Amino acid sequence: MRIIAGRLKGRRLARVRGPMRPTADRVREAVFNILGPVILGARVLDLFAGAGALGIEALSRGAGDAVFVENHRISLQILRRNLILCGLDQVSSVLPLSVARALPKLAGQGRCFDLVFLDPPYGRGMAAATLMQLATTGIVAPTGRVIVEHSRQEDLEETYRSLVYMDQRRYGGTLISFYASRSNESSDLPEEQGDN
Repeated sequence: MRIIAGRLKGRRLARVRGPMRPTADRVREAVFNILGPVILGARVLDLFAGAGALGIEALSRGAGDAVFVENHRISLQILRRNLILCGLDQVSSVLPLSVARALPKLAGQGRCFDLVFLDPPYGRGMAAATLMQLATTGIVAPTGRVIVEHSRQEDLEETYRSLVYMDQRRYGGTLISFYASRSNESSDLPEEQGDN
């Protein structure tokens, strides 16, 4: 697992061994190509962060800061090590909580995010539940976007209160769904094709 672009390009990240499923490099590259300049200065929230590849990639490409949410003990150790090795511990924070507990805590602190990466375990219905919780806590900025990695077997709704479906790309058995805050739904995503 490596950083694809930005100031940390080529940097190898430690990864979690075992049943974890990190976002494939080619999928991560496609997502960031689609997002383009939206990343610059963005406040990033990486949910179900694992080793932190999505949030670290965003920071490498110019995001302003990032919050990583992960509660798996071994993943937390690797995530923290990756942040220190990349010199990102000053522009990031780690919440060692479940996503269900972290979101209300962040909302209570008045936090708001421009980009939210959501990569839950497949097949547990956690993507839909987390989208609903994101919409109800109000922590996605008015111009914010939520990027969800999920399996093709997991159907997501077009709307979760304030979050509106924008686009979807397929990469093998993986789907990447893009949501935007209702006030940002007219934003178009640039073309970057997935598999046909």
